[in-house]
Amino acid sequence: MRLRVADIDSEQMLIRIRKGKGRRDRLVPLSPTLQQLLRAYYRVQQPGVWLFPGMRGDAPISRRAVVSACQKAREQTGLRTHITVHTLRHSFATHLLDSGANIRTIQVLLGHHNINTTALYTHVSRTVLHATGSPLDLPTAKR
Repeated sequence: MRLRVADIDSEQMLIRIRKGKGRRDRLVPLSPTLQQLLRAYYRVQQPGVWLFPGMRGDAPISRRAVVSACQKAREQTGLRTHITVHTLRHSFATHLLDSGANIRTIQVLLGHHNINTTALYTHVSRTVLHATGSPLDLPTAKR
């Protein structure tokens, strides 16, 4: 979570990810809901350089602290499944696919060079499977 306050572009509604997964930089959309949450957080915490500072304040939050926060959130919500930051990444990709996002768009958002890597992340839900019609059911010009 090496996000800097300057990485949040509220005007363009983008978040700049520096050296993320695969050590690649990329831009991801900033949802209006997340924007509101971040603004409330900012008003209370007033972070300096790092959006989520570590214990000393002059460095970003540690991986260990992020893992701990994921586990605490899991416990507070009563979820029984094991949750990691990587699990959230998989879920993000799957939810994008379920909502109709193009796999190429998901590839760019995840920062993958190879579309096959993205395909591994996207678990097609039953909803999407059921919504996909059979070519046998498509109307044809002539029978």
